[in-house]
Amino acid sequence: MILTVVFYIFVFFTAIQISYYLLFSNILFPNKRTFKLPEFPISVIIFVKNSAENLRNFLPSILTQNYPIFEIVLIDNNSTDKTHKVINSFAKKHPNIHIVSVENNEAFWGSKKYAMTLGIKAAKFEHLLFTEANCKPISEHWISEMSRQFSKEKTIVLGYSRYKKEKKITNFLIRFYHFLTAIQLLNFSKIGMPFMADGKNFAYKKEDFYRAKGFINHMKQELGEDDLFIQDAANKINTTYCISKNSFVETTNCDLFTDWFFLQRKKVFLRKKYQPKHRFVLNLFTISKLFFYVFGTVLLFFFPFEIILSIMFVYFLTQYIIVGISAKRLDEKNLIYFLPLLDIVFLLIQMSIFMANLTSKPSHWK
Repeated sequence: MILTVVFYIFVFFTAIQISYYLLFSNILFPNKRTFKLPEFPISVIIFVKNSAENLRNFLPSILTQNYPIFEIVLIDNNSTDKTHKVINSFAKKHPNIHIVSVENNEAFWGSKKYAMTLGIKAAKFEHLLFTEANCKPISEHWISEMSRQFSKEKTIVLGYSRYKKEKKITNFLIRFYHFLTAIQLLNFSKIGMPFMADGKNFAYKKEDFYRAKGFINHMKQELGEDDLFIQDAANKINTTYCISKNSFVETTNCDLFTDWFFLQRKKVFLRKKYQPKHRFVLNLFTISKLFFYVFGTVLLFFFPFEIILSIMFVYFLTQYIIVGISAKRLDEKNLIYFLPLLDIVFLLIQMSIFMANLTSKPSHWK
């Protein structure tokens, strides 16, 4: 009797997992056509703090973008290295660079969102495109591809950023975790429920920023200038996404896996600020995956294994097809060679983050 109940629970959670992956296939189909705006000027906004080396390496790839009119707003948030010297040397050669120097004040000491607010207000143009100092557009058409998604109705555009490929085990783990998270944020946006964004490749209009009252609702939160802003500003009408390969940006990896893991802890901690329905769909994905593996493993020993293996085969086949096509679409093809191992590691990382945050609150970023 108990085994029968466990079996039906296993089937139930397997069905939930398969449903999620079928949902994730949404981005594989083209967006509905909307009226595209003619080319318009863009303000590319980059927050920098002690980022001298990254700016030397990656800023030229933005300066050489093939787009008629754009400015680059560099927000220097009280850097103590050679950042100010580097950005001034670029500004002397490129008149479309606008420097916003932010000094610490008592009310917003070291706040990234305060600095971002000053940069957004200083931007000359209505359409804003965000990236970070350690990111590099993989194409000279990055601005063009992202701006092309704007229309009269669509004023928020979610883009894709990928981690640089390296021959390290931790690189595969980080890339798959980031890839699967990106699939979720893009697909939930496609079905009209946007609630996550990636600040490394993200665009919206100034009017969206002012309508949401900027970051005022979460100014005291260290992170969330992307996700928590989306919670306030996005809806099924005004949000779209871009997965053209020329729209991707590539970011450097964290030097240490522990640094990356700690950053994910802080991002997951922020989900307490999400709307309940958004927290539910994210948590259900992880919980159903956990029960799929735990109950499936147990039932292999105590239930007719042919039945359990058949059910698991359907799950892995569905996952392989949809994740495989998505990985090809997002130029992450080599990730699929390590399924389902990466899927299990993804779950273990999620559980490790949950346990770590349960025992201690992540400290503030400096």
